[in-house]
Amino acid sequence: MKIVPKSLLALGLLSFGALAPAAQAIDAAKSKATATFKQMNVPVDGEFTKIAGTVSFDPAKPEAASASIEIDTAGFDLGMEDYNAEVRKKEWFDSKTFPKASFQSTAFKALGGDRYQASGKLSIKGKTTDISLPVTVKREAAATVFEGSLPVSRKTFSIGDPSWNEVVDDLVTVKFRIVQPR
Repeated sequence: MKIVPKSLLALGLLSFGALAPAAQAIDAAKSKATATFKQMNVPVDGEFTKIAGTVSFDPAKPEAASASIEIDTAGFDLGMEDYNAEVRKKEWFDSKTFPKASFQSTAFKALGGDRYQASGKLSIKGKTTDISLPVTVKREAAATVFEGSLPVSRKTFSIGDPSWNEVVDDLVTVKFRIVQPR
């Protein structure tokens, strides 16, 4: 029987632990999230300009993946400052009181190929709900890219004064592209 010195055993355990993917910051400059909704039956697009977070992902162990993403609600850009100022107000995002919207994953499941299902908690304007959404994961150059979209109900999160319900549709489609450097 060969005895392995404690220092080699410790090094081996540390190396094994290093194989587990660590959460890495996303590339905020290359990541983006947009929201599309209909106002008087006309599609309107806006972009969240400030996004941050971390992702841990190993395609060999997708069930161990995790994501924590935050979006600055005051950074929602509809293309005109008057509109941007309006959506920061209490009736809409209430950005002063709730400066961040967030997603915290609770599970990640492989669906085949480059498709996965992420489940987690979506928090907007002080309200949290469980969601599941499809995510496509691709390798591009020196990055891993996570893309997907999800329908969000404005009413679930009390976004928009009820008087706007006949003018602005309840359903908002949020599309995201999260870029994580490798």
